[in-house]
Amino acid sequence: MSKVNENFLELQDSYLFSTIAKKVAKYTEENPDKKIIKLGIGDVTRPIVPAVIETMHKAVDEMGTVEGFKGYGPEQGYDFLKDAIIENEYKNLHIESDEIFVSDGAKCDTGNIVDIFGIDNKVAITDPVYPVYLDTNVIAGRSGKFNKETGMYENVVYLPVNSENNFVPELPKEHVDMIYLCFPNNPTGTVLNKNELQKFVNYAKENNSIILYDAAYEAFISEENIPHSIYEIEGARDVAIEFKSYSKTAGFTGVRCGYTVIPKTVYGYTKNGEKVQLNKLWNRRMTTKFNGTSYIVQRAASAIYTEEGRKQIRENIEYYKENARIIKDGLESAGFTVYGGVNAPYIWLKIPGNMKSWDFFDKLLTEANVVGTPGSGFGPSGEGYFRLTAFGNRENTKEAIERIIKLYSK
Repeated sequence: MSKVNENFLELQDSYLFSTIAKKVAKYTEENPDKKIIKLGIGDVTRPIVPAVIETMHKAVDEMGTVEGFKGYGPEQGYDFLKDAIIENEYKNLHIESDEIFVSDGAKCDTGNIVDIFGIDNKVAITDPVYPVYLDTNVIAGRSGKFNKETGMYENVVYLPVNSENNFVPELPKEHVDMIYLCFPNNPTGTVLNKNELQKFVNYAKENNSIILYDAAYEAFISEENIPHSIYEIEGARDVAIEFKSYSKTAGFTGVRCGYTVIPKTVYGYTKNGEKVQLNKLWNRRMTTKFNGTSYIVQRAASAIYTEEGRKQIRENIEYYKENARIIKDGLESAGFTVYGGVNAPYIWLKIPGNMKSWDFFDKLLTEANVVGTPGSGFGPSGEGYFRLTAFGNRENTKEAIERIIKLYSK
């Protein structure tokens, strides 16, 4: 008799975005005449920029020649991309080539990283936050049982991020071994400044903890004193693993490329207290389970760092930031309380009238034909909030906000 991993049975409902897709598909089928505007899933709409496409075409042509053909590449990534990452993302931050691992995206890495950690580690997760962090630890068996009354897992430490604490999580009140931080935050669009992030680094150093820092949206940061990398914080090289992505920076949601940084100074411990380099463990995991990101994709990613590539990508990012401004200003003019949208492509709104998140989702879908994401899908502290994304096109973004304003001006 084959036995299943029963931890999967502890997962709640289906994955958030698949639930949204099913609801939208059902409504669309029943109302084929309605124009549905989707500002829910954080998928980009602008095409990949010309500089990247040109480089990708050249790489494809290379693969069709004897001299240029590439088979299996290094699981950790080609040096031409890693060197470009160091020069453009980590200059003067003392990151070395063998501390960078190129992959097929930050979602995969933030989920797979749990492979190198012991099952008895105590996990802290900001709440609300991207569901993958929690769900992968549930699958691994670290979460314990789910409490339907609280909406929380018994063995997970939740760090609320809400208007009451100005979206700055407090340090854990008990010892934890792994701390997930995502800033600019998905879903709230809020950020931590250097002083606030320094407190978490200090905590991690004092408690021999590891910070898992998702910086997928750092390209959208516009304010001063907001770090683009956790390694800008003193001491972070000893306690932090960082994940970055080209999905939202360069429109690679369908191309798939990102990378993880694990300095060789970051250690975990055996049950006997022996120090172990996490860099070595992740390298072993990658060489065992991953055959490397394709040469064509990595060449495309390297074009992001050319002069023309940087210029074109910045234009796309500014396009999405303007969408965020339109959403934020429009909602505020209609009386909504709104957060985010300045350093991130997400707008986090407070739902009026104490309406539940999924009820608000249904109201917007059926009465305004606009799709967003219920805040409760990101964790219990997200109840009563709602996320809209700035990744739509300009015309649909404006029309969606006009519909919402009209709905709430009745």
